[in-house]
Amino acid sequence: MKKILLLLFMLVSVNAFAVNDAVYVGQSTKPTNDVYNSVYAALEKNGFYVVFEPNIGKNISGMAKRWGDDYNRNKLESIRSMVFCNGWYANQVSNAEPTMLALCPLHVTVTSKAGITKVLFVRPDYVAKGSAAEKIATELTQDVIKAIEAGL
Repeated sequence: MKKILLLLFMLVSVNAFAVNDAVYVGQSTKPTNDVYNSVYAALEKNGFYVVFEPNIGKNISGMAKRWGDDYNRNKLESIRSMVFCNGWYANQVSNAEPTMLALCPLHVTVTSKAGITKVLFVRPDYVAKGSAAEKIATELTQDVIKAIEAGL
């Protein structure tokens, strides 16, 4: 019974699932700032350098009055992003298929609601499917997801 409870707790505290194939969703019950900082550190430890950190929730909060009932209908408590890049991967994608540089820079979005923090990532392997960059995009996707999961 203890093993089952431990397994259930682990599944609830950190898991990943797909809303659709194009978006990786990692999830944790850890506080948003802890997840954000851990994912940031894990990305950088794995050679992805965060170059910009938009606080989307803060930016759109100024529009609450103007947007009225249409503002934040899902009642998200936080929306923050990290824009990041890895020069080696950018070069490899460019070598394989220059139009796939539309993926660069990459980003993750961290949201929170009701004690659940989610890390959202558009999968480069999904975007590059069928292109000459598919193989390198698959490797890139796996490396970013590995870093996100280390941060979760």
